[in-house]
Amino acid sequence: MVLSIMRKHAKSWLIKFLIGIIAVVFVFYFGYSFTSDQALKIAYVNGEVISGPEYEKAYRDMVSAYQARYKDMWNENMIKMLDLRTRALNTLVDQRLMTQAAKRLGIEVTESECQKAILSYPAFQINGQFDMGRYQSLLSQNHMTPEDFEASITQELLDKKLQQFLFAFLGVTDQEILEHYTFVNEKIKLAFVEFKPQDFQKSVTVDDSAITSYFEKNKENYRIQKNIKVAYIEIDPASFKDGVTVTDKEIQSFYEYNLASYSQPHQVKARHILFELAEDAAKEADQEVRKAAEAVLAKVRKGEDFAGLAAQHSSCPSKSKGGDLGYFEKGRMTPAFEEVAFNLKKGEISDLVRTPFGYHIIQVEDIKEARTQSLEEVRDQIVDSLTMSAASELAHEKGLSIVDQMPYDIELSVYAKQQGVEAKESSFFPKTEPVSGIVGSERITENLFALDKGETTDLIELGGKFFIFQVVEAKESYLPELKDVAEKVKENYTNYLAAQDAAAAATSYLKALKEGKPWDQLAKEKGLTPKQTDFFSRRGPIPEIGNTPELIETAFRLNATEPLPDKPFVNEKGAFVTRWLERQGIDETAFNKEKKEYGESLVQAKHQRIFQNWLENLRKNAKIEMVTPVKGES
Repeated sequence: MVLSIMRKHAKSWLIKFLIGIIAVVFVFYFGYSFTSDQALKIAYVNGEVISGPEYEKAYRDMVSAYQARYKDMWNENMIKMLDLRTRALNTLVDQRLMTQAAKRLGIEVTESECQKAILSYPAFQINGQFDMGRYQSLLSQNHMTPEDFEASITQELLDKKLQQFLFAFLGVTDQEILEHYTFVNEKIKLAFVEFKPQDFQKSVTVDDSAITSYFEKNKENYRIQKNIKVAYIEIDPASFKDGVTVTDKEIQSFYEYNLASYSQPHQVKARHILFELAEDAAKEADQEVRKAAEAVLAKVRKGEDFAGLAAQHSSCPSKSKGGDLGYFEKGRMTPAFEEVAFNLKKGEISDLVRTPFGYHIIQVEDIKEARTQSLEEVRDQIVDSLTMSAASELAHEKGLSIVDQMPYDIELSVYAKQQGVEAKESSFFPKTEPVSGIVGSERITENLFALDKGETTDLIELGGKFFIFQVVEAKESYLPELKDVAEKVKENYTNYLAAQDAAAAATSYLKALKEGKPWDQLAKEKGLTPKQTDFFSRRGPIPEIGNTPELIETAFRLNATEPLPDKPFVNEKGAFVTRWLERQGIDETAFNKEKKEYGESLVQAKHQRIFQNWLENLRKNAKIEMVTPVKGES
């Protein structure tokens, strides 16, 4: 907005006068107030001061981070909305508390540890070696001094040491992982009867006075939204690719910097036959299952088809694929299974392997050794990536050039012709819809609607392309009169009454079931057709009913003893009376493959919870004194 005003009045006496005033204020502020700012105290944390300059730097860094995150969606109002000033201060307070706690625990970061971390930082290396020139260049590009960066690295290392101390004995057990996995992935099936509002519409009667009253109460629902039309210039990086040359040195540097992404772990491809048995099974049951497994193992040893035997005898869902588990790396299966699988040679068959799920027979079909793809294997991929990156920079520079040279009071279509580029024009669209044909434009519609007619945006990146928009026409929002939307209002009011009648009928139906009426008999008496869902998990949605978190939560509390909920479920489709039918346990093969990820997620959640509780306890027991208020806009 400020840039637009400056463009508009660039030659006026008012702007010249304002620039003069700003210059005077600037001189007086930095000539007089700089010394006092150095001494400004924002807060004390257990007697340690947080200074004004320190706070301002933390605040600016936080604003920059959010600007980078939100990109074109960012606007200055978000500073107040996200309360970034308070967040910046809270971050500094937390850092003080953590540093003080570290000192009490005897935890510190030495200068040599900080230096080692910086020297091993991948971004500062060329051919695997630290490069001072790159270090200084990257810091300069990010407006950071070596002292600031080293302080941030020291704080980061201190935080890691603290977390290692706090989390040293906070792992998760296999049972915890299994319970968490089961909670997320177990499934149930429901029977249901649906009461559709449209089936009750014929019995609904409406009159003009009721429609008028309904319209007055819901008038805002019929508001005609503001619509705008925009002109825009599109700058596609693809059109700049022919002007890009990628050198061998750049390719080599990119490969070395991203070497980890080209490495492939040791993997095996296996089939298995599972004879399911609980971990705590009785001795008699164990002997019976083991005997059956040994009989099948004997057939495998004689050369019978492994896949066929798996399809016939396995308890695992992979039986439908002949027991095929595909390729997997270490950490994906239970330890006992994994230890055997990774020690078999290609084509070998294991003896019986006992895991918490039962007895397994394992056949290894293929082995992929750990390796790193060579530069030649990924060279074309790297060239494409570097070319596109350079082309994007050229397109960005072109876009900035167009914006910087653009006079304020000019139509974008006229200016585009002067620049030798094409300006396109959208159709009218509301704030709730994107600009037709532009990927990702739904992210910026709010910003476009904040512009006045004739105002132009800065350069915006969307979907890998760059755009400049100008509002060329606007149709303002307004409330229509009832006569203009009468049919729509009547339809909505009829649907509203029908939905109420459907919900009342469902409530009566559920009451009859709870009083002992058999499910199928009651449905037959009412002329309804009961249906069944497929199995679904807590992640939903429920087949034929929809994504309904409230119903899902209720349904998973039901069981064979209490199969009926307390009330019908109502959504936009209608009213539903449900009945619990069946539970389906987890897929053991999927659990083995996903166990590592679920374990890591569970550990991370536990660590975060413990850390937040610890930090909250530090805050409760600390003496925190606020000296200078920080709330307000920037």
